Amino acid sequence: MDIINETIQQYCDSYTSSENEVLKQLNRETHANVLQPRMLSGHFQGRLLSMISKMVKPQMILEIGTYTGYSALCLAEGLSEGGKLITIDVNAEREDMVNDYISKAGMTGRIQHIIGDALNIVKTLPHTYDLIFIDADKPNYMRYYEMAIEKLNAGGYILLDNILWSGKVVDEKELLRDKDTQLLHAVNVRVQEDERVENILLPIRDGVMLVRKR
Repeated sequence: MDIINETIQQYCDSYTSSENEVLKQLNRETHANVLQPRMLSGHFQGRLLSMISKMVKPQMILEIGTYTGYSALCLAEGLSEGGKLITIDVNAEREDMVNDYISKAGMTGRIQHIIGDALNIVKTLPHTYDLIFIDADKPNYMRYYEMAIEKLNAGGYILLDNILWSGKVVDEKELLRDKDTQLLHAVNVRVQEDERVENILLPIRDGVMLVRKR
């Protein structure tokens, strides 16, 4: 998954602010007890999400793809006074774990965790958003992006995770044979050509596309 040289990544990690104790505990528990722990944003990317959120100071954040709640807790660190984060995931098996850590972080009143299909749920929510993080099933990334743009305030930001797909998006053989690689490359092309936005693709972990709505 990681794109950057391991030694460089370790150096970057060592000169990045530490995660708080609740996040450290969630990180450990996810790796010990949950399938596919590499899906966790983790320390380095989590600090990036927190930093961006603190710069934006969003009133409303939408997250599509909760996993164990690590990224939601990081993003929520930057919420403005009275702000709220809504995070959506289809997996009900992790609901208790996610809600437990939301409580431990003192974010019960600020983070709303919803179980269900984001494609159906988001359109029913009466909100627009200042910051949206997309980290869910890859076949629906294009649909999530188009839906997110419609729900995003002017000057707001979208973050799309895993957009380099372990480097497969620059591998011609993978582009020919792997459907997810094709879909993610198509999203990158769509964002690049979308006149509604400006964007930068960051080679962080598995690739993060940062998009600003004009």
